[in-house]
Amino acid sequence: MAANKVTFTLDAETVHRIEDAAERLAKPKSQIVREAVAEYHGRIDRLSESEIQKRLKIFDTLMPLIPIRPERETDEELKEIRRARRSGGRLTRAEKPGIRLYGPR
Repeated sequence: MAANKVTFTLDAETVHRIEDAAERLAKPKSQIVREAVAEYHGRIDRLSESEIQKRLKIFDTLMPLIPIRPERETDEELKEIRRARRSGGRLTRAEKPGIRLYGPR
């Protein structure tokens, strides 16, 4: 891997952490920074613990709102929806082509 020299401005605490990690792990500071950036980058698309908890709370709030009904009833409704889609939708008299509910004729 080709190395690029870069300059960053870091606060004293961050510099201390890098130096401490390098000393404790017996690695160069640049290696500590590379590994930290690689680890951080690997977590970018993952949810944080607080985001997971927030979503679980929303889920727990919404679950009781889902109506409980027999599976047979749900299956029948789905069959009806599929039949309607295959036949062009659920047209009522007012929705049929050529019939206007509002506006001039």
